[in-house]
Amino acid sequence: MELSWKVGHARVTRIPETCTPVPAAGLLPDATPQALAPHLEWLAPHFIDADGNFPLSVHGLLVESCGKRILVDTCIGEHSVPEFGVGGDSPFLANLEAAGFDRRAIDVVLCTHLHFDHVGWNTMRVGGRWLPTFPNARYLFARVEWEHWSAQQELGYAATLNQTVRPIVEAGLAELVETDFAITGEVRLEPTPGHTPGHVAVRIESEGEAALITGDLTHHPVQWAEPDWGMDADTDRRRAAQTRRELLARHADTGLLVIGTHYPPPTAGRLVTVAGRRRFVAR
Repeated sequence: MELSWKVGHARVTRIPETCTPVPAAGLLPDATPQALAPHLEWLAPHFIDADGNFPLSVHGLLVESCGKRILVDTCIGEHSVPEFGVGGDSPFLANLEAAGFDRRAIDVVLCTHLHFDHVGWNTMRVGGRWLPTFPNARYLFARVEWEHWSAQQELGYAATLNQTVRPIVEAGLAELVETDFAITGEVRLEPTPGHTPGHVAVRIESEGEAALITGDLTHHPVQWAEPDWGMDADTDRRRAAQTRRELLARHADTGLLVIGTHYPPPTAGRLVTVAGRRRFVAR
């Protein structure tokens, strides 16, 4: 399902790859049926199904700003990651083209972090080699993120790093940037550490309107209501929770459009206070 949002002069388009129901407590261990009960009214029907599963979307977000086409995160791609039960055919490139974007016309590829489900289509297999999928783009990686994962012996959730990120660095297409880097006059990185050391969200501001692409600072909207609910993939669960609380303090009830990198359709919404508690309300 293709969705798009205007943010002043900028536009954001969702490019889907997969959407899979996962057990709520399998994604967020604290999300037991009892703990979820107070939230079911606002989570249903979009963010929890009749069986109590969370629909987990994997998609990229194409930001058009100041004449640039910026692809935020590149999904799983052609890579098989058996330790996490993923792999196989990916419709992402076909969906990108169907949305009107040729891969050769992408100006910037930005990975919010280097876990396997955010870097997959950085490269594509050509003649047995992994080559850049977006040959005319510059690829932006947070310097601290690359330095962290490139020094690890056990890659864990960055399992495809040597197929999806290292070839970009070796091809000279990577730009290692600070976590507050400005991409255009409307789009910049926002440091959101915790899920990984160099994790970034993407802040868009144009004509008095603002949006935030989450990356994995949240995997599910319930984490705005329960910011202390973390997951196994968090490098620093305590810091990730602190990041969510800081964002809630700054952005709740401000009209900020939050676009979730793993939220199923309708994917975007606002942070609001209802009956004294903060939560996400789908747009």
